[in-house]
Amino acid sequence: MANCKVAVLIDGGFLRVVAKRIQKTYDPDFIESFAHQCRGTDEDIFRILYYDCAMYSGTVKLPVSGNAFEFKSNDNWLHVLSHKNLFAVRRGVLKFRGYKPRKTPVAPTTLTDDDFEPVFEQKGVDMRIGLDIAAYSANHAVDRIILVSGDTDCVPALKYGRRAGLQTVLVEPPTMKLASELLAHADFKRVVTLP
Repeated sequence: MANCKVAVLIDGGFLRVVAKRIQKTYDPDFIESFAHQCRGTDEDIFRILYYDCAMYSGTVKLPVSGNAFEFKSNDNWLHVLSHKNLFAVRRGVLKFRGYKPRKTPVAPTTLTDDDFEPVFEQKGVDMRIGLDIAAYSANHAVDRIILVSGDTDCVPALKYGRRAGLQTVLVEPPTMKLASELLAHADFKRVVTLP
């Protein structure tokens, strides 16, 4: 009997948190190794889709002094990842959303720029995951979607995929617990050992 054809969809922001919790270096080799560990023994990987964005680049004003501060980043690691076998990188955008206090409540002392940390918001990743699940549902290129994400915004896409006949697998790393809303719309939960 032929193996099941699967697509592995990885939310980079989610996997980064997992790697940080276990103090692993987050790089293309770690991501590739993890992606292949998501595959079951009865499955062949058709494609690995990785969703993320480069770190923020741009100049902003610091919250107290008002001085200009430049964030610099390098997205070369995403290019390296996109050249690995079976990988496709889907890029979202990272937006700067201001600052928040490093400690709360804020002490009634004179505040400095160091008392605040920047806040960033990832945009477009959930939508891209949803579009890819919809595309696989329409063209039946795979039998099963393996999703690595903890974002409940993926629920509508999971529901759509199941209604279209795809089997859905949610990967639960040992350091994380997935929301019950996600698990309710998956055919299988798979615990994956981290590389």
